[in-house]
Amino acid sequence: MRRFDTGDSVRIDIPDETDPDHDWLHGRQGTVVEIIIDDAGAVTDDEREGYLFRVKFDDGETADVRWRDLRPA
Repeated sequence: MRRFDTGDSVRIDIPDETDPDHDWLHGRQGTVVEIIIDDAGAVTDDEREGYLFRVKFDDGETADVRWRDLRPA
């Protein structure tokens, strides 16, 4: 089950200030441009973990994030 799909506008939400990606990503908004399927869901036994969402920002940068770090924009 995926919460987001290609073309969705999203906001990155990483409230944990000790997370290494917090300063770079927290609060940024972009568009999901690709969904990458991996085996993390099988490892964690949580099917939501089996997807990486590639988000493209207005400045052209991209980041791959998990569902838990995304909110609707």
